[in-house]
Amino acid sequence: MILFVQKPTEKAENRAAMTPAAAKKLIGLGISIEMPAGTGVKSSYPDQQYIDEGVTISQSPDESLAKADIVYGLELPKAATFKKMKEGAVYLGRVEPFGNAKLIAAAAKAKVRLVSMEMIPRTTLAQKMDILSSQANLAGYQAVITGASRLDKILPMMMTPAGTISPSKVFIIGVGVAGLQAIATAKRLGARVQAFDTRPVVEEQVKSLGAKFVKIDLGETGQTEQGYAKELTEEQLEMQRQGMAKVCADSDIVITTAKLFGRKAPIIVTADMVAAMAAGSVIIDLAAETGGNVEGTKVDEEVVTDNGVKIIGIGKLENELPTHASQMYAANLANFTEHFWDSEKGELVLDPEDEIIQGSLLTDNGEIIHPTFK
Repeated sequence: MILFVQKPTEKAENRAAMTPAAAKKLIGLGISIEMPAGTGVKSSYPDQQYIDEGVTISQSPDESLAKADIVYGLELPKAATFKKMKEGAVYLGRVEPFGNAKLIAAAAKAKVRLVSMEMIPRTTLAQKMDILSSQANLAGYQAVITGASRLDKILPMMMTPAGTISPSKVFIIGVGVAGLQAIATAKRLGARVQAFDTRPVVEEQVKSLGAKFVKIDLGETGQTEQGYAKELTEEQLEMQRQGMAKVCADSDIVITTAKLFGRKAPIIVTADMVAAMAAGSVIIDLAAETGGNVEGTKVDEEVVTDNGVKIIGIGKLENELPTHASQMYAANLANFTEHFWDSEKGELVLDPEDEIIQGSLLTDNGEIIHPTFK
């Protein structure tokens, strides 16, 4: 079987959907891999490293796409891509299925089997295929690094002959994958860390990393079967804002991580809350792409407010760590492929009774089969 890896076309995209290590694993299964020249260059993976593992550098990407049995993508695909693929071929990658009904319909019309890697169930078995978690992990780390680089202070306490410097205060809102990594990173850098989440169940995790859990009584809250925080009512959001206002005002860095898959991000930090923060404070909004958690956030821009607070809304912070972001993303796709690879048949077998396939396969046999989008 032939696997074709698409090369990202966006100038700002530094990641790749394949690494030499992932290629070695897949070629070991008996899969032939083709990809355009320069696919991994921005991720510090030159063509020769792929060639050394047995990858063929395609001289005609369109021809490679047309004959491929499996296609790996990283950017949001275009309907034209599906038209060029052969019937029955499998497309694996980011799809952003909520709000992209026409794209899903185009895949069905082209009789392409479309797998949305964002829809992978959050189960122990599927963790190794979860692109949302793997990329959020890196975004949480980079949020702290970015905040520290833009702050006019150091993070750790420092005792010097000239006096003692108090540690900077970091407040992390949302204790999912990104939030937990942000807590761990900020603690390693010596900051004094506080965190809040609507799910009381994560308090123990916060404390285990050495941070203080901020308690705000919001009434009945909880988490979904997939482990995400349940959406709050407007009344609960207002209670949350009031409870967090004092913590934000006393913080040097605030990191918001409430990026809701398939929904617009809620406004958690209002303009009034930002106005109460000290000059030079930094806010990193990880939900900038989906509307932002902070009033005043602009995607891929740094906004300096009238009172001197820096609001940073970089869309994909993981894109600033392309070597490891590519490593993790490629591993997610390769793990999916390996899991469903039938070595006897020498092909990818997507069992409709499998829980992972039921959660992530959107189209098959010319139809939209996923119940959420059908």
